[in-house]
Amino acid sequence: MLILLVEDDRALAEGLKTALKREGFTLNHVVNGKLAIEAIKTATPDIVVLDLGLPDIDGLEVLKNVRSMAEVLPVLILTARDTLEDKVTGLNSGADDYLLKPFEIPELLARLHVLERRLGTTNTAAICIGDIALDITRHEVFLADQPVELPRKEYMLLKALMENAGRIQTRERLLSKLYSWGEETASNSLEVHIHHLRKKLGSGFIKTVHGVGYLVKKP
Repeated sequence: MLILLVEDDRALAEGLKTALKREGFTLNHVVNGKLAIEAIKTATPDIVVLDLGLPDIDGLEVLKNVRSMAEVLPVLILTARDTLEDKVTGLNSGADDYLLKPFEIPELLARLHVLERRLGTTNTAAICIGDIALDITRHEVFLADQPVELPRKEYMLLKALMENAGRIQTRERLLSKLYSWGEETASNSLEVHIHHLRKKLGSGFIKTVHGVGYLVKKP
């Protein structure tokens, strides 16, 4: 799950990077509105976490630009603007959620998981395909009701494929889900993760679409 964090407070951004990566999210960070708009044009994230008090463009203007490019892209406003009018304006401008600073990390995570579930193939906290089940809330995977231990990257990759069951996921798109900007990765890292998942879940669960990417078939 790729999150774009739009936040000019670098100390806060670093803390959020640490907390969100620990929860299995991939996070890219920009410090102003112009960079946010360019980032979304270049590679649309799964969720945007947006501060309103940005140094160049007001966050609400950024939100309007986001909505013109991606009508259904989930946006969570993270701001110190705490009046009722501010909240109503933010939500009416197209935000999916509105969280006030200061906030507790568990609440932010809970709200992100709600938005995350809306993106998947199911409205529940679990995705089940064949005898493989993935619990989004607990970050657990089961094969024929038996738990399967997966490292964070393998879990994230499996989740991306199962959420998009029936739709081919390009190599580039999958890599963007696994690695933040500037994060070093070997050229064959995706193929290594796929190989490990096949060993643990069965060789036929993840299909290779040669020259394009990978696919998990719909149940």
